[in-house]
Amino acid sequence: MSTSPLAADVHRGAPAFRGRIGRDARSGHYAVPHRYRLHLSTACPDGLRLAVGHSLLALDGSCPVTVLPAVPDRPDGGHAALLPLYEASAHHYTGPAVAPVLSDDWSGRIVSTHARDILRDLDRFAYDGDTCLYPCGTESVIEAVERMCTEGIEEAAQSAGRAGTDPAERAAALEVLIGTLGRLERRLLDAEYLVDDRLTAADVELWVTLVQLDTVHRCHLDASAVHRIAGHHALWAYARRLAARPAFGRHVDLDGISRRHHGRCQGLEAAGAAVQILDWAGHAADAPDTSRR
Repeated sequence: MSTSPLAADVHRGAPAFRGRIGRDARSGHYAVPHRYRLHLSTACPDGLRLAVGHSLLALDGSCPVTVLPAVPDRPDGGHAALLPLYEASAHHYTGPAVAPVLSDDWSGRIVSTHARDILRDLDRFAYDGDTCLYPCGTESVIEAVERMCTEGIEEAAQSAGRAGTDPAERAAALEVLIGTLGRLERRLLDAEYLVDDRLTAADVELWVTLVQLDTVHRCHLDASAVHRIAGHHALWAYARRLAARPAFGRHVDLDGISRRHHGRCQGLEAAGAAVQILDWAGHAADAPDTSRR
């Protein structure tokens, strides 16, 4: 399978590699232990999703992870450690070497830089049968949760906290955010997980989105908005429960998230910065720690 880059990623200024792992040798890239490697930073939401999924699938022995610094070490926003992979995968590559990356150790090239594709493909490595992040028949529901998290939480929170924009637009975005949280709250009032009463990729997606909402987007919202967000008690209790699980909580790098945020963000802090919703470090205290960079 070719790993030629697709069109440039407009959000990151880098080509999006969209190779996929198939189910047998005819696919070019196929699920075989010790062939692939993840390169990620858990300070990045995509990297955190992949780190959690990788732990849930217990892939340490078959797909190693290279943990990158929270703040990229190149002026263009890329990671120096990833540059050889990008140069080997794209002719005359001159852009930023961004994470996350799934690489092929056999060829020394990139398979994919698309986090959601990577997580779906990692699911094929789970040989024990006990864990499946994309159970048969749940794909459309998981995709709906992904859209809710992207559009109804992440994008809405960014718009609601963006300084210098029309107050009416910010208020409308906040209502979208509160409405989305309300729908998820109602789902979790009598359910432990989002889909089929079992842990799936939908829970990984939502949990990481809530981490970002509380550690990044909250800083640009006023106190009243944060109090409304925090009022979704079932939703934050759900986030707290998952944070106490080692596969989730041990990957939360609060210092790294803060440094990455302040290194990239040009917005102004608002009163909500002083109103933390969850004590992420405290709830994850029983989970084994990971090395921080």
